[in-house]
Amino acid sequence: MNELSFRTAVDLAAALRRRQVSAREVLAAHLEQIERVNPIVNAIVTLVAEQAMDAAARADERLAAGEEVGPLHGLPVAHKDLADTAGIRTTYGSPIFADHVPDRNHLVVERLKQAGAITIGKTNVPELGLGSHTVNKVFGPTRNPYDPTRSAGGSSGGAAAALAAGMVPLADGSDTGGSLRNPASFNNVVGLRPSPGRVPSWPDRTPWAQLSVKGPMGRTVADTALGLSALAGPDPRSPLALDTPGAAFAPSALDGADLCGLRVAWAPDLGGAVPVEPEVTAALTPAVKALEAMGCTVEEACPDLSGADEVFRVERAWQMEVAYGALLDRHRDRLAPQVVWNVEEGRRLTGPDVGRAQVRRAELFHRVREFFGTYDLLMLPVSQVAPFALELAYPSEVAGVPMETYLDWMRSAYLISVTGCPALSVPAGFTPAGLPVGLQIVGPHRQDLAVLRAGHAFEQATRVGERRPSLAVTTH
Repeated sequence: MNELSFRTAVDLAAALRRRQVSAREVLAAHLEQIERVNPIVNAIVTLVAEQAMDAAARADERLAAGEEVGPLHGLPVAHKDLADTAGIRTTYGSPIFADHVPDRNHLVVERLKQAGAITIGKTNVPELGLGSHTVNKVFGPTRNPYDPTRSAGGSSGGAAAALAAGMVPLADGSDTGGSLRNPASFNNVVGLRPSPGRVPSWPDRTPWAQLSVKGPMGRTVADTALGLSALAGPDPRSPLALDTPGAAFAPSALDGADLCGLRVAWAPDLGGAVPVEPEVTAALTPAVKALEAMGCTVEEACPDLSGADEVFRVERAWQMEVAYGALLDRHRDRLAPQVVWNVEEGRRLTGPDVGRAQVRRAELFHRVREFFGTYDLLMLPVSQVAPFALELAYPSEVAGVPMETYLDWMRSAYLISVTGCPALSVPAGFTPAGLPVGLQIVGPHRQDLAVLRAGHAFEQATRVGERRPSLAVTTH
């Protein structure tokens, strides 16, 4: 049963289609792992085991009847607790919504179900998804499977920890300033921040905005590609949705991936823009050497990211006020201080602030576009720190540099967000204390498949992602 819970999603999907294993058996293995590990990790916060078993039985019946099935047929998934799930509690990590049960599915949930996935529950998030440390007053903290005294990152921290601990083979998440990439790095799994519009979003109060995206997570790059193949593709409800069909990202598209001959820019501190803890830099040094051994031309270089910090903070503050301003007016006394701060930052913005940020983002886009005329890929640390102590709200200092706000320590991720480029977090190393460190692979505008192919080739050469947390693989 433990072996089933750690098989790749690609392998499980193939075994299910060949009827070498049933959906009920796969689900039972994952439910057993959840029962054993989740009380320690606290990654899955709402479990619908009986509903999932009924769905698994129907999945087996459809296959036995010779019906056509989707690419995720019979795979158990848990959805981020920010994504509405019809008939299943969705709290957004907030006491205000502790008993909230939506009557419709978010498009991401809808697409995973259409692809044949079986919903088993919801994964933990920070309150309203704000920040990269998964803790809230409804469910408490999610613990890192590699060291339960450490953070699992966020905001898709529950999803990443559930994957690392073998509780699900695939998960969904979202990313504004690093919320797919940071927890993937902290938990030795894979997280893709797709290009804006690659994964459509609905319902969405600001469907033209491009800072926040939805995306897949998996234990391997191929599994993540499998997730993207189900999530991507146009939808009339999403005005930014790209036309490329999801099938273009199927795991078979990664076959033959090779980094030989590629020009790679290595930016260990984004050209001096961010402090990085020495243990993170040291953990990634073998990764850089591996790239060179694979035939890459690696040079230390970074695009000019001038203004990117301002762009991110203005666009994020505007987005937070739109999303939660009314909630603040009604429930200020029930919201965490960082939620209040986020909304009030948005309310301090002026029209010229927003306009200037848009102009600077346009300038940034063209500088990055020109940079990728010289280099095929940009690589850098996902996170500036290794997983930090669970009791901290956020790292107050990085490499001796004070962090003034709870956003500052995420710059290595959020400065990439505002470029609009696809970015992948792939397992790349461990600190001496056994804490995971991820490599961030960034590609040119809308080159999601190129990023996935590069990540797949790196993963196959280094095999860092195969190191499992002892918590999840030992019997208690």
